[in-house]
Amino acid sequence: MKDAAPQTIYLKDYQPFGFEIDKVHLTFRLNPEKTRVISRIVFRPNPEAEERDFFLHGEELDLIWAKIDGAEVTPILEDGGLRCAVPERAFTWEAEVEINPEANTALEGLYMSNGMYCTQCEAEGFRKITYYPDRPDVMAPFEVRIEGDEKVKLSNGNPGASGDGFAEWHDPWPKPAYLFALVAGDLVNHPDRFETMSGRDVELNIWVRPGDEGKCAFGMEALKASMRWDEDVYGREYDLDIFNIVAVDDFNMGAMENKGLNIFNSSCVLASPETSTDGNFERVEAIIAHEYFHNWTGNRITCRDWFQLCLKEGLTVFRDAQFTSDMRSEPVKRISDVIALRARQFCEDNGPLAHPVRPESFVEINNFYTATVYEKGAEVIGMLKTLVGDEAYAKALDLYFERHDGDAATIEDWLRVFEDTTGRDLSQFKRWYEQAGTPRVKVRDTYKDGTFTLHLEQSTPPTPGQDVKDARVIPIAIGLLAPNGNEVVPTQVLEMTQANQSFVFEGLASRPVPSILRGFSAPVILERESDNAERAFLLAHDTDPFNKWEAGRALARDGLLAMIRNGAGPDDAYLDAIEAVARDDNLDPAFRALALGLPSQEDLAQSLYEAGDTPDPQAIWDALETLKQAQAQKMQDLATRLYAQYQVDEPYAPNAEQSGARALANAALGMISRVDGGALAQKQYDNADNMTQQLAALSCLLKAGKGAAAVTAFYDQWKHDRLVIDKWFSLQILQADPDDAAEVTQILTNHPDFTMKNPNRFRATLGALTMNTAGFHHVSGVGYGVLADWLIKLDPINPQTTARMCTAFETWKRYDETRQEMAARALDRILAQPELSRDTTEMVTRIRGA
Repeated sequence: MKDAAPQTIYLKDYQPFGFEIDKVHLTFRLNPEKTRVISRIVFRPNPEAEERDFFLHGEELDLIWAKIDGAEVTPILEDGGLRCAVPERAFTWEAEVEINPEANTALEGLYMSNGMYCTQCEAEGFRKITYYPDRPDVMAPFEVRIEGDEKVKLSNGNPGASGDGFAEWHDPWPKPAYLFALVAGDLVNHPDRFETMSGRDVELNIWVRPGDEGKCAFGMEALKASMRWDEDVYGREYDLDIFNIVAVDDFNMGAMENKGLNIFNSSCVLASPETSTDGNFERVEAIIAHEYFHNWTGNRITCRDWFQLCLKEGLTVFRDAQFTSDMRSEPVKRISDVIALRARQFCEDNGPLAHPVRPESFVEINNFYTATVYEKGAEVIGMLKTLVGDEAYAKALDLYFERHDGDAATIEDWLRVFEDTTGRDLSQFKRWYEQAGTPRVKVRDTYKDGTFTLHLEQSTPPTPGQDVKDARVIPIAIGLLAPNGNEVVPTQVLEMTQANQSFVFEGLASRPVPSILRGFSAPVILERESDNAERAFLLAHDTDPFNKWEAGRALARDGLLAMIRNGAGPDDAYLDAIEAVARDDNLDPAFRALALGLPSQEDLAQSLYEAGDTPDPQAIWDALETLKQAQAQKMQDLATRLYAQYQVDEPYAPNAEQSGARALANAALGMISRVDGGALAQKQYDNADNMTQQLAALSCLLKAGKGAAAVTAFYDQWKHDRLVIDKWFSLQILQADPDDAAEVTQILTNHPDFTMKNPNRFRATLGALTMNTAGFHHVSGVGYGVLADWLIKLDPINPQTTARMCTAFETWKRYDETRQEMAARALDRILAQPELSRDTTEMVTRIRGA
């Protein structure tokens, strides 16, 4: 039954566990339906704890027996665990439980994926494996014995004894239960080795299903690059004799940083030119780096409680962004990250799911693996680095690793190392962790007698549970340009600390054009009156790549808003300016490809909503299509030249140079296809020798209405490859006309290859519907109905994926009353299910209560 009153957990109520653990030994006797887990755990009283309540978490466990110091005991079984009387001294707890991995469709704990045993224990999955204090501040070294007929049996740490039917593993580094991992099955490895900066030899393996061996080479190179980068930039060396990665088809997340045994969604580690796009390669590289970097920022130093999730995730996202910037193009990476931040996190910050980077409470922790915790958490790290400077940041991180190695730390611990290193008071900066919402910074300027003054005002709108917001520390990077385009004041960082503040620049010969928030130095919404002439000027002359791109994006947005509101035609100023950017061969091709892109439907809907308008999804889609068509017609000759100029003749490589060239050529192909009806796209599709070119061509053919034959051919060519077929499902829905999107989705859910039990396939299909914004928010309400139908079906099978997919409804209150009524009915229908999971109940309740 649905929980009548789900328990709310509060940060203020934190208490340490009453016992510490010296050692954990686990024995697994594997069986698909009746796995036995025997635990032997050495406890001792925790001198820091006020209470000695011996409560062990446990869910969906069949307790066979339990012992304390060898004597059988009868614990009291409760919802969520057990209690038992224990000695007031050190003692050994032993228990045997039986679990059913095959029936575990939630993919949390120990479960089966295509005949392979695997685990996912973050955040609270270990309690589905055995009785244990399943909380991140309880850390211990683990010894594991795995018994079974499986060819490969892996766990955390270093390998120990092995033989016929068993394998043992020992992890010497204390870790919380959420970092436990086990994999067993018929796997093959792609091996390599790495020599650390101190000369230690480390064995590396990527383990995959037979047949996937050819898709591991890039992932292995990415792993080695990550290991070397972390040594060079952060001084962090790997600390075990072996590092294993396993590719798993059925996985709720992208990957998991379990100590020494990273488990990856197969889509995030397997890559080949024939089956993966340039974007897939970059994503694999970034996620492998992210999980490896967790070895120090997450594993060696973990979080005290789940309220501190941003401590490990925000910092590690920031580190993986630094890595990608170093491996590829820093400006392109920054722009891409801001596009994603605005699309996901700003939307979250300005809706019913808004919460601080460090929440004050939660019902279900799985619902707080959010863009706010991850992406905004990373932005907060970036601001801190900007404020203290590169040298001080490096010193603070060294102190952080020295002081907290082996700790379960807090945000207070994190900020204190910066205060101790720099002497700064960061109490006001801490508000970034405590206050939800995206700050607005209003800007106006004055100029008189050579003095230019910027007047800034900051405010943050109310969010659920937080009506009043205090001023934050906001680093605002700014440069000033002269009327001739020369930079008269190079980039400097203004430190805004008050609600209203002015900054003065003297000795200027003429009124400058300000370039504000360079590099997107803070996750804020900048509000400043400007005009097309100034934006075109910045697009042409700004030396900051982000603000150069931003000026073009603002030009496009304002023109589109005029088209949506009053039926204006495409803005000639924008078309002229963006053509000049596309024509400039001195600019990075990847940057030009990004510049040619337009604001998303979600971006425009949010802009209209914040301006007090009611967005019409169909009108937004129509305006975007009209502008894209005008852009294609105006730039036809240029597009033809760019397409020819940026063809890559050498063998495929997923590096920044080739990827940028392909991105610009495919952007040109998109424009050409709007004029030639897809003829060139068909030629590219027929001749493509890599997935980037093939998928781009198929997308153009679908948009041109000429994709039916190619869709069939693509399926016939790739039906043996599950990850490519995910792309096949998604693309058809994403490129569907809004009037047809829900129907196309329904047809594809009836396809023999559709399964809701695989999170990748479910997201590829139903997730694509939610990303076809005008289709999902269709005036008929059919999009809402289709998604609600499938979420109701999925929830009993996989609550985590269901709850995360519910976020598609979070913007329902921005639309007209008819759409609101239909969305509300869909949400109420989900809530009415008698056995709705706690995950989905919390998520839908928060959304519905907006």
